[in-house]
Amino acid sequence: MKRSGLCSFVGLTAAAIFACTIPVFAQAPAASTESPEARQARLAWFKEAKYGLFIHWGLYAIPAGEWQGRPVLGLGEWIMNRAKIPVTDYEKLARQWNPTQFNADGWVQLAQDAGMKYIVITSKHHDGFAMFDSAVSRWNIVAATPFKRDVLKELAAACQKHGMPLGFYYSQSQDWHEPGGAGNDWDFGADTGPDGKELKDYDGYLRGKAEPQVRELLTKYGPVALIWFDTPRMMTPARAQRFADILRTLQPKTLIDGRLGAAGDYVSTGDNVIPSGVQNEYWEVPATTNHTWGYRKDDQDWKSPGEITFKLVDIVSKGGNYLLNVGPKSNGVIPEAVQDNLRTVGRWLKVNGDAIYGAGSSPWGDEMGERSASGRKDLRGQPLVLPHDEWRVTTRPGKLYFTFFQEPRVPFELPPMKNAIKRAYQLADGKAVEIKEENGGRQLMVARPILDPMATVVVVEIVGTQVER
Repeated sequence: MKRSGLCSFVGLTAAAIFACTIPVFAQAPAASTESPEARQARLAWFKEAKYGLFIHWGLYAIPAGEWQGRPVLGLGEWIMNRAKIPVTDYEKLARQWNPTQFNADGWVQLAQDAGMKYIVITSKHHDGFAMFDSAVSRWNIVAATPFKRDVLKELAAACQKHGMPLGFYYSQSQDWHEPGGAGNDWDFGADTGPDGKELKDYDGYLRGKAEPQVRELLTKYGPVALIWFDTPRMMTPARAQRFADILRTLQPKTLIDGRLGAAGDYVSTGDNVIPSGVQNEYWEVPATTNHTWGYRKDDQDWKSPGEITFKLVDIVSKGGNYLLNVGPKSNGVIPEAVQDNLRTVGRWLKVNGDAIYGAGSSPWGDEMGERSASGRKDLRGQPLVLPHDEWRVTTRPGKLYFTFFQEPRVPFELPPMKNAIKRAYQLADGKAVEIKEENGGRQLMVARPILDPMATVVVVEIVGTQVER
């Protein structure tokens, strides 16, 4: 997938995959003439949602990490690049594409069962193959495959039926199928010379394929929640503005992610990169359920429901959204193990969703970790933070949601605040939790063993809408 731009080397291990030296935030929002009220209105659903389903699906699911009988290192959807597969050879995969088990309603139902509030699917990844019926290029799922069905059309209809916001990932810059697109140096040569001068007809590609296809996405599939652009190689501000103008003209409410090449509506972190503390912008973490985005048959190292739940609460407590990916097989089936794990998290959310959806960030932050006393920095040049994982807190006006991921110390010392406390109780069953006052502090007498071994939420209701320090 991604690397927030130019960091595209990958390896098999998680450490290698996630060790790219990229900034935590790929693109910070810039100043705008738009009123804060108008921007907040466009982002209202995004702020409420908190948890979304990312879907990486395309021709790369057929080789599934293997080419000519040998495994190819790296991310599943990057196999064309990693194996330096010529366009003429890669095109042959389209003849095999016939995912008869694809069920759009089933995918939307999975997202709902998982407690996810929006879906983003790859409409065109770096291989240039459109997963929709495009009049711009015959390199698409309807014209080039025996399947001849527009999966975006079917998924859009299912999302509209179930009231699920739908967004489209679109690789605007890299297109390994086109001579003018960025990224294919094995068929078409380097993108730029040693002096930085562009060597391809990049604007010809943008105007002839990428921009018209984005128009198609915005005019053929109903309301589009967002366009998720990626790897903005050679995307000058002027080029990025052309895409932004298309969106603002055709669907003004459609959000632009943080990887277009200019400021979007919200910030995209690096892949699987969760910031160490509270961030005050609208932001989102794109993340994998294993170590790849597109399906690889040799990567079955799935995140457990407990890991997913912790990351979700951690991200929300820092003010962000969690966009969690699945990579369906070439037959259209999402791996069963992933489905089971996501539905387990969904059952937890049915009981504890008040601590997530529309919730605000922690008013403290010390619970998230502490800076290393050595002053060391991490691989991205940021101060090294030693994370804590015992508990997190999210907020609503007048309510604090303390989520415990392991047995809390009893009594549990509440962080300092001036507010009086009305009451405390377990969110799952409403059972009262005793509050003790001692030596000027206040303590929760949380019952042991805790109610839910995955994560237990205790609600503390306070006087006033927010914590006073």
